[in-house]
Amino acid sequence: MPSSDRIRRAALPYLSLTLALVVLCAASLPVQAQQSPENVLRGLVASGTDPQLRWPDFSDYRSDLAAFYDPTGYAPAWSQHGRPTAQAAQLIASLQDAAAKGLDPEDYDGSRWAARTGALGDPARAAHFDLALTVAAMRYASNLELGRIDPKDFKFKLSIKNAQVNLPQFVRRLAGSDDLAGLLALAEPPFPGYRLTRSALQHYMALAHDDHSDSLPVPAKTVAPGGDYPGTRALAQRLRLLGDLAADAPVPADGSYQGELVEAVKRFQVRHGLAADGRLGAQTIRHINVPLAARVQQLRLALERWRWVQHEFPEPPLVVNIPEFRLRAFDGNAGVALSMNVIVGRAMRHETPVFDEYMRYVVFRPYWNVPPSIQRAEIVPAIARNRDYIAQKNYEVTTHGGQVVTSGRISDEVLAQLRAGKLAVRQKPGPGNALGLVKLIFPNQFNVYLHSTPSPQLFAQARRDFSHGCIRVEKPEELVAWVLRDKPEWTLEKVRAAMQTGPDNVQVNLTQPVPVLILYVTAVPAADGSVLFFDDIYGMDADLKKALAKGFPYPR
Repeated sequence: MPSSDRIRRAALPYLSLTLALVVLCAASLPVQAQQSPENVLRGLVASGTDPQLRWPDFSDYRSDLAAFYDPTGYAPAWSQHGRPTAQAAQLIASLQDAAAKGLDPEDYDGSRWAARTGALGDPARAAHFDLALTVAAMRYASNLELGRIDPKDFKFKLSIKNAQVNLPQFVRRLAGSDDLAGLLALAEPPFPGYRLTRSALQHYMALAHDDHSDSLPVPAKTVAPGGDYPGTRALAQRLRLLGDLAADAPVPADGSYQGELVEAVKRFQVRHGLAADGRLGAQTIRHINVPLAARVQQLRLALERWRWVQHEFPEPPLVVNIPEFRLRAFDGNAGVALSMNVIVGRAMRHETPVFDEYMRYVVFRPYWNVPPSIQRAEIVPAIARNRDYIAQKNYEVTTHGGQVVTSGRISDEVLAQLRAGKLAVRQKPGPGNALGLVKLIFPNQFNVYLHSTPSPQLFAQARRDFSHGCIRVEKPEELVAWVLRDKPEWTLEKVRAAMQTGPDNVQVNLTQPVPVLILYVTAVPAADGSVLFFDDIYGMDADLKKALAKGFPYPR
């Protein structure tokens, strides 16, 4: 029985109005102490759950919450005199605007705050309000800095070395800050790519809100420039909305597909990783018909992935974006110093991994040491069919220590040793080598590196996932000259000579390691304000969407 009831029952035999009032006042003291906001807060934090939250389980933040409230004896941080503090109001506004950062406001109880801010003079309401806002602040700050999902859940090997926000200290600063929005911004990634993506997201959110266009008809046959297409007006409307067609550009009224409309389609095709031929085929129309809400989602997923990247590279990393099939190198001011097409690992079979490492050396006219998986699956069967395969393809069989066994016709004994993995295969240096004439090495567990190629014609393809996982570069001479730029003797001409005339297998160490980031984002803002979108070739966007749909507590 509650103590208040026991006291009331004890008073009954002595009924008098004055005495009853005294007893009732005395009885109220332990009730108030029991129901103080400090005690309610202490109990909520200890429980690790609050059913009033959108995501009730906050056990993953319980130790941070205890560290936040312990120093103040669990005094409420976000209300005074029965009203939210100015900082609480600012924080709630930031949480409700989380969509502008690519996050879901409802993850932070965005629509629930209006019902919580009244009657905070009630101890229990004040405690629940305070706990909810502190949990939301910690979730939001952590998600801004590191993202919601651990990239390791996607087999990403990113070196997350960020000096993680001390959440109790950071939220305490928020609770006393006059510039709460500015303080929250410090938790966000510092990369220009992140900032541009965030701006692009806000632009596409506005476009999606205003978009009421219908899907374009898919022609039975591809429409070439100069042909007829019944959806020219709708096409022009869509391309104007997306910024590929000027608002005042003339559009033929007779349904003919020509002029500036064709050029606008080419611009659209370039932005979406398609062959820029101006032809209206099923693939181009499919990309044009993608709902803008889906483009918004791509930008949100890109922001999530940027948050996984370590924030403090010693210099801007050399970035390869897998679904874009592109490499970019940056100068000290984060401007693009070099950009080129690349070829990445084949989808479903030899996908290029996502990771970061440091490039340490370059090898001119390298051997190609055939990976064991390729030796087992491709080389050994080819030798079994043709014993002269090794000689014809300029390979040689070696011990695992590099001693040459044979480069001629393969005997049964050598084939058996190759099949058992006791011997290795490598390709000799030269123009026909699978690595081309140079490779750039950033040692990693995947044995993935950048290299040139004897098949440059593949760079003309719009979709370029052809490799076994390594990354082939379109302009190897320029890239090597860039990574060796602090060695004045390595001019572009000297790099070309080393590639073309040798000697073979020459290693040049970099003076300072160059950070390399292998990234996977399907939405990339350009400096001119346009946004490039690419197909989810490895299905990683689809997987991330499923993981994010589960809500808190996200696995970390």
